[in-house]
Amino acid sequence: MLPAMPIIIRPALLASGIAFAVIAQAQPPAQVDTEAEAQALQDSRDAWVPADKIGELYQAHCAVCHGEQLEGKAIGPSLLTPLVHGDTLKQIQASIANGFPNRGMPIWKDTLNSDKLKALAVYIMEKRTATASDASLGLGERPAIPTAVQHSDKHSFTLSTFYDGLTHPYAIAPLPDGSMLATEKSQGLSLISPDGKSKTLISGTPKVYADGVLRGSTYTGNGWMHDVELHPDYASNGWIYLSHGHRCSDCNSESKKTGKPVVMVQLLRGRIKDGQWVDEQILWRADPEHYLDGLEVGVGARITFDTSGYVYLTLGNMLSDYAGAQDLDKPYGKILRLHDNGRVPHDNPFANDEQAVKAIWTLGHRNPQGISFDRHQKILWSSEHGPRGGDEANVLLPGRNYGWPLVSLGLDYDGAPISYGKKLGIEFDPADLQASTIDWTPAIGVSAIAFYQNTFNSDDFASKPLKSNPPKSKHFNHWHNDLLVSSLSQNDLIRVSTDGDKVLDSETIIQDLGRFRDIEVGWDGRIYFILEHIRGSRIIAMQPNQ
Repeated sequence: MLPAMPIIIRPALLASGIAFAVIAQAQPPAQVDTEAEAQALQDSRDAWVPADKIGELYQAHCAVCHGEQLEGKAIGPSLLTPLVHGDTLKQIQASIANGFPNRGMPIWKDTLNSDKLKALAVYIMEKRTATASDASLGLGERPAIPTAVQHSDKHSFTLSTFYDGLTHPYAIAPLPDGSMLATEKSQGLSLISPDGKSKTLISGTPKVYADGVLRGSTYTGNGWMHDVELHPDYASNGWIYLSHGHRCSDCNSESKKTGKPVVMVQLLRGRIKDGQWVDEQILWRADPEHYLDGLEVGVGARITFDTSGYVYLTLGNMLSDYAGAQDLDKPYGKILRLHDNGRVPHDNPFANDEQAVKAIWTLGHRNPQGISFDRHQKILWSSEHGPRGGDEANVLLPGRNYGWPLVSLGLDYDGAPISYGKKLGIEFDPADLQASTIDWTPAIGVSAIAFYQNTFNSDDFASKPLKSNPPKSKHFNHWHNDLLVSSLSQNDLIRVSTDGDKVLDSETIIQDLGRFRDIEVGWDGRIYFILEHIRGSRIIAMQPNQ
């Protein structure tokens, strides 16, 4: 049976950084230096984005009364101010459908079908919640980090820059001694000193490539370094886990046909000794026939652990036509589960299926950008990009199908409903699909997620406690066991309190600061996140104001 409808947290801006006109090639720039360069990036994006059919629909039916930019006219109120009849997707759609004939607004359900009514509601919400395009794309001036104390419902806190100067970063992993591991897509894995003043590139890690392209504000390519995660018993065994784009040439039929290299995400682990990557073990690698001549902007490649010795890897739907996410013999659009040494668990849901990728835990994912295990409630969560709306947070249950590309609560980028199931010839019963737990429509560009749990405040964490735990004043005690959700296009950090798969409450604790690429809880109780920008990315530390 299909579960209850997902919780809708808050509306937000369309995630726009998908794929844009090529404007640069070869070595990726660390930053752009002038407004002209930034504008060129934005112009190249706008030249590629497909025609917005929703915008055309609004202009044809609504602009005459409410204005071309929703600003209002003499015969219709502004749609940017508080809406008397509600501002949720459901409420706005109902207002459009039923109209207000006594005030001169037509009953649009007599003229427009439900798909178009939803599309108009999404468009209005996008316009109402729009973040400045430069900020949502990581362009323009870098955002200033506030120096004043910030306030939220349960904590006040301060922000400070831990490290400044990352280039196309993807992930961070705080270490027990206060230092920090960081991945940069085209450079590799680095170690940042505890004082945040120096960064040292670790030698001997898997090769990464810097021959990608800039498409609008988005750097795209293949053969990248992605996530970094510590083993739960890192303090005892020193294992560090990496995901990266394993790239090869002339290694499958696609590569032989095109003469181009192909790539697929690979999971491995190793240790660091004297600045060197050592003891490397490949834990999971796809069949070479599944390697693709594609880009790694939607692969997810996030890693997490549970408390039973299993490691999980997210894999996005890399094929351009979204095929593969429903096929058990292909790794695309899946989340994998392995023992920490790479063995496939015998109780994986498809371990006995001769045709399936044995490591599959769940299927039907689009672009799972985050994954985190709630050690308190023993529940695995993921975050996932939708298309235009339909960003999700999911509770991951073994063998379940999360629906992509058959269904979505969002729309396609041109405003059309999602209908890839028909295009791919896939017959399905909606009752067999797992509904998302949280929906963000319009999209927030959901990125990494992390539960506020660690050795300092979680009795059931697998790692041994540090000999000297930090003082409680460094802890966000009232956020204990809450889920932290970062966003790219909406530039927000959100806190969600959960009970099982139910949302108890939610708040935006940081708003409009910049593109949040990764978020992690430090061993010291602080929260660290990557603030991504084309002119240089930063790691920001967040500490309680006690």
